[in-house]
Amino acid sequence: MLSRKDIEQIFEKLRHGLVPEQGLDAFAVGVEKARGELARQFALTEDGAGGVKFLRGDYGCGKTFMARLAIADAHARNFATSFVVVSDNDLRFHRFEEVYRKVVTELATANCARGALSDILDRWIGSIEDALIAAGVSADAPDFDARVRARLDADLATLTGGKAPQDFVQVLQAIFECKQRGELAEAATLLSWLSGSGNVGAATKKRAGIKGDIESRDALAYLRGVLEIVKAAGHPGLLIVIDEAETILRMRTDSRHKSLNGIRQICDASGTYPGLLWLFTGTRDFFESRKGVQGLAPLYDRIRFHEHGGFATIKQPQLMLTPFDGTRLRNVALRLRALYPSRDRARLEAKLSDTFVQRLVDQVTTGFKGDVGVVPRQFLRELVMVMDLIEEDDDDVYDPSQVYKFEAQRLSAEEEHVLTPSTAPADPADDLPIPEEAVW
Repeated sequence: MLSRKDIEQIFEKLRHGLVPEQGLDAFAVGVEKARGELARQFALTEDGAGGVKFLRGDYGCGKTFMARLAIADAHARNFATSFVVVSDNDLRFHRFEEVYRKVVTELATANCARGALSDILDRWIGSIEDALIAAGVSADAPDFDARVRARLDADLATLTGGKAPQDFVQVLQAIFECKQRGELAEAATLLSWLSGSGNVGAATKKRAGIKGDIESRDALAYLRGVLEIVKAAGHPGLLIVIDEAETILRMRTDSRHKSLNGIRQICDASGTYPGLLWLFTGTRDFFESRKGVQGLAPLYDRIRFHEHGGFATIKQPQLMLTPFDGTRLRNVALRLRALYPSRDRARLEAKLSDTFVQRLVDQVTTGFKGDVGVVPRQFLRELVMVMDLIEEDDDDVYDPSQVYKFEAQRLSAEEEHVLTPSTAPADPADDLPIPEEAVW
């Protein structure tokens, strides 16, 4: 059951052309098969598998929506999650220490929307304390904290197979000791170091017995440690979403090659991270162009998309999302109309009638040359604007069927790209195979 606050947040996000982070289930239409496949992936992960899945679709197919819905479904199964967007500015995917920092910073659970590592650590340590007490050890015993530290170290060694970096163990010990002494600010600083921050002072690191910062070559090992703590804290697995992987195509050639090799390394190592599911979203161009996945033969061979007579199984590595059509837009609009927090629902449904909704679908679709794939963002903004106008009309004179006329707003760069195919000459270097290399 959605709260009033959740509903308000949904419509506030839609007013800005953004995908809401809560309540997506209330207006999820036409995604049942894709959602079912992701549920299958979650079940495999709960059983101890580690895997990678790719959501494939052109702009406007709902990749981000589906990824956000996957986050919500993962939380419903008590998974921990992290939602990361590839960016030219603050996430260069070829540097895994940056990927690690983003993953840990965006760590979330059903009870903690962001920055959940501290809560996860507390729950893990609490479970160790509870286990000792259940075994007959008094919490007031003078050596109780020492016993907790010893159990912490033993559990880490067992959970990670002894593969956790020594500094990972050291900083966890130091965080525990700081919290026991009431030095919460110091503990928070060390937690930021564990989260990948490079701004922790040398004096603090020295007191904790750790050196330097987490570097790219070590970050996968630190991620393994975080994953095992997540599971030890009672979560059956961790879902990491990497959204907008096609951003990699706009990077410099060397960065692009390293980023694609990084994805290959994730695929190759995924089976050795039980309980971890990676979910990438990307456009057809990302997967099929020589600049993208197709140019790196080992990656392309592993995750390539197969069709047989126009039919494609959803169980293959790439899960293809289909574009919106008019029927799906209409159904989404009707779901949102039912969800809108109106003071006078009868008036809202009379003025925003089924007939008007269909007219809006037709006008917006026509405004974009019939390419429904680029419509959803602007369609939903227009729909919410009309509902807002009806709600704010205290004199009851606004009639959208009489005065409304759709005018296309300024397109985003992605929408422009979809509607206006590029005429830029191809770079001959893009036809060369991407060299395979270990970048992390």
